[in-house]
Amino acid sequence: MIEARHLRVLRAVATTGSFSAAGRELGCTQPAVSQQMKALEASVGTPLLVRSGREMRLTQAGEALVRHAAGILSGLTAAEEEVAAIAGLRAGRVRLVSFPSGSSRLVPTALAALRADHPGTRVSLEEAEPPESVDALRAGDCDIALAFRYARVAGAGPVEEWDDLVVRHLLTDRLVALVPEGHRLAHTRAVAIGELAGEPWIAGCPRCRGQLVEVCERAGFTPRIDFATDDYPAVVGLVGAGLGVAVLPRLAIESVRPRGARAVTLEPAVRREIVALTLPDLAQVPAVAATLEQLERAARAA
Repeated sequence: MIEARHLRVLRAVATTGSFSAAGRELGCTQPAVSQQMKALEASVGTPLLVRSGREMRLTQAGEALVRHAAGILSGLTAAEEEVAAIAGLRAGRVRLVSFPSGSSRLVPTALAALRADHPGTRVSLEEAEPPESVDALRAGDCDIALAFRYARVAGAGPVEEWDDLVVRHLLTDRLVALVPEGHRLAHTRAVAIGELAGEPWIAGCPRCRGQLVEVCERAGFTPRIDFATDDYPAVVGLVGAGLGVAVLPRLAIESVRPRGARAVTLEPAVRREIVALTLPDLAQVPAVAATLEQLERAARAA
């Protein structure tokens, strides 16, 4: 194994012509230079210098190693500078995956603050709902996944396990009922989901759709889903047009102007936990840690 410090000593000896001069250039003693040269020769298994009295010359192997040393050391210097830039947040890249309502409400605030503090850090954004976003994180396809999970309820299946991940809680998002403005319950303070049992429904993303069916069945009915779409503005538009009712996370409604529709508090409360997830090793990367911090700040301000 050839060490970079030994290559630096060899190059200094070749340039200055002696151990003592090389020591002065490197800021160390002549015996230290001699010791490191012996260690380098032991590593490569062949002499690199021929000593004759006060004269010193390179062997053929020494000449070859000095010839390559310049490129090796310059490459190491460039690598050290790049790593130092990343560690100091003067550079870096973060791959973020988020679900749509998180993308519209939390991500813009967080990334704007990150760019202001660390303009050299680049963040790419893709959208995916959990569990696809969490799978992408575990597969190494992203560095941070913005995800959510619904609270465990009696008789429901287990909450998704994230024990292998670093979990940063961002906020708790409550579900609300969305009804047309002319609906009989549009101006009530709160509504029980059972009061909407006979309504046509517009369902959201697959995970939210499953949660809707579960909540309705606990209330004693199965919802008649007339429309299903992953697009929150489309859900709001369909409700606003009087084509049905919906249950959406408050964060999703806040990101859309609900024309023709009115949000009503849902009782009993149904909540989802919104989190930022990363891998334990990635949590130590400065750019990832800074992005997580800004996501937490954006959530506190939401």
